[in-house]
Amino acid sequence: MKISFFFAAILSVLVTAHSGNTQHFYEDRPFVQDFAEKIPLSEGLTGTKLSAVRADRNGRILVVSDKGLLQVYEGKLVPDHLYRPIQDMQVKNLETYLDQFVYLTDKAVLSNAWAGKFYAGHKIPDAGLFAMGDNFDFLLAGEDTAAYFNQGKCVAQWKTAQTTVKQILFDRAHNRFLLLSNDRLDCFSPGKKVTKVFEGRNLNCMDFNSGNTALIIGTQDGYLELDAESLKPRSDLQKKLPWTDIHCVKQIGKKFWFGTSKGAFSMHGDGRIDYYSSMRWLVDDNIIDISKGPGNSVLILSTGGLSIIHFEPMTLEEKAEHFDKLTRKRHMRHGLNCALSMSKPDDFSTGTLVDSDNDGLWTSMYLAGELFRYAVTRSDDVLKNCYESFEAMERLSHINHIEGFPSRSFERAGYHLSDKSRWQPAGDPNWTWKATTSSDEIVGHIFVYSIFAEVVPDKDWRDRAITLIDDIMAHIVRNDWYLIDYDGRPTLWGKWNPDYVNKFPKQVGDRRLNSVEIIGFLQTAYHFTGKEIYKDKAFELFEKHGYLDNIMIPISGIGRVPGIDLTTEWNHSDDELAFLSYWNLYKYAFNDELRDKYFRTIKGHWDIERPEKNPLWNLIYAMTGAEEFDLDQTVWSLKEFPLDMLSWSVQNSHRKDIELLEPNFRNQTTREVLPPDERPMSKYNGNGFRLDGGSGGNREYSGDIYLLPYWLGRYLNKIK
Repeated sequence: MKISFFFAAILSVLVTAHSGNTQHFYEDRPFVQDFAEKIPLSEGLTGTKLSAVRADRNGRILVVSDKGLLQVYEGKLVPDHLYRPIQDMQVKNLETYLDQFVYLTDKAVLSNAWAGKFYAGHKIPDAGLFAMGDNFDFLLAGEDTAAYFNQGKCVAQWKTAQTTVKQILFDRAHNRFLLLSNDRLDCFSPGKKVTKVFEGRNLNCMDFNSGNTALIIGTQDGYLELDAESLKPRSDLQKKLPWTDIHCVKQIGKKFWFGTSKGAFSMHGDGRIDYYSSMRWLVDDNIIDISKGPGNSVLILSTGGLSIIHFEPMTLEEKAEHFDKLTRKRHMRHGLNCALSMSKPDDFSTGTLVDSDNDGLWTSMYLAGELFRYAVTRSDDVLKNCYESFEAMERLSHINHIEGFPSRSFERAGYHLSDKSRWQPAGDPNWTWKATTSSDEIVGHIFVYSIFAEVVPDKDWRDRAITLIDDIMAHIVRNDWYLIDYDGRPTLWGKWNPDYVNKFPKQVGDRRLNSVEIIGFLQTAYHFTGKEIYKDKAFELFEKHGYLDNIMIPISGIGRVPGIDLTTEWNHSDDELAFLSYWNLYKYAFNDELRDKYFRTIKGHWDIERPEKNPLWNLIYAMTGAEEFDLDQTVWSLKEFPLDMLSWSVQNSHRKDIELLEPNFRNQTTREVLPPDERPMSKYNGNGFRLDGGSGGNREYSGDIYLLPYWLGRYLNKIK
């Protein structure tokens, strides 16, 4: 969500010298992190009709239902038995007055606060709504009758209009009660007659804004504003909202909250909107009521239960600690970084670690983050994490019989899950390994081994990483720029041979990408081994096969080519492979002239990617010494990243507050990218502009998606 800070999260812009440029950094300060606590109905209450939620000054939360009052207990809504007399009453509604609970029953308005002295009996049939006034006076309404009570007695009673009253609101500034019906707003001031002050259509709910300058009325098709004093319209119907079927509205703090049939959203004073929908945030999206909760929380009642949105101060580093614990606890399989698959969504007790096509790549991205973390903290525990995952990646190369060929994955025999036809027996009969390795894996291995060889303190460990770089590159060079699988044939996506690369027109991204990859690999191998063959082979590819020209192909020129399937749409996985390869391409350039050229081509790609506000791409670009790398947007993305990493099904394409673009090659769906916590969970090989997606919360992603850019930012001194 676009967060308004309770603490001034200041972007401290300090100037430091780096590569001749002036660079800024972000000073980590507490910001407001939102996260959800979901409280469904207990099993015995399935089908219960919920109507209202409130919290009192003691932090107790009560929910009104057709089966009596409910309370929060051990993560569920269960019957409330705290006050025995209340159990025997038919509670119809609930409000907080002076931060204490006040109940409306079929016979009275009463409270257990104030020594239980507040009690006012009534005889209003079907009484279901009420609002407290200034001095324990109140107005209540039933199906066709309303009544005003003062000092415990009914002093005015009248028949309401033909439409049923939907809400009563006390206007403290003008000492009057407002009664909202489907097509009208009535006003009652003590001692005066009821008057109709506004007519409309499909009116549902109302509340005053924080400055008490406007009355906001929610309808089935947006909201409108009335002047708070005159109650005359001062705006047209506002429809540029995530969803316009508004069920409830509530001013809480400095934000105005809306509950709809498709989730909830809050609006800041400047018009910015934070959208809370899907099971990432809510028990379900059909909102019934919204109320202020204990502390800085907001209570959102929906058909299936209660959701509490918490707002707590947190730093980026504290957020990294959250993702570190999550990853170490549930995502390490033999040292490999893996997803957690659950047979029951959001139930970690049913979770199991699963292999994938790219265990090497995903582990390299976790390990890189830990290496940057070690470089910053020099923590012995972090170093142990690095060695553990390095050994897993090393075993990817050693578990098969092919020299210099990293496996996609490995597992104990009989327990592999995905793509079973790709698995091969290892020399040890207790293990199997996954074949058909692609360029994705090689990018990850070379990327992280180069960082490992620079960062870890022990020379023997560094030499093991350098040996792996050498073995992989020797395999590729020896086999004419191909990865050769167990069957003696090149893998489908392990090809850097000129005959393959240069057969593509310049508009096809693989021509540029594969050239970037292989030159980055060769430069890295030369840098760490000093073997001239790697430098000679790189210049052979430059001079005889035009690979430098390929690298310099403008990314803006990549597009569709009739008859080539690879060009039907932009491949965001290729963005990931390119930016990880830029680390090695730029950092280990053979000379400054090449480095300058690399900078220009990297910048061209980054310029295209800027709308995605991708923190990892921004910081890899910052590694080049770029003066402007969108630090503000990088920090924004890290702050907006959700604490919940589950693959919840998320939908945004229905939203009326986003500007949809015409279909395009890059699949950029909107003018502005949505915050990470409003869109489907994805790794960096996904499209940041994807509006809809997810798998129902049956999978938890690992925390490396946050940890790698955060610790890279720390490593580069862009976050302090």
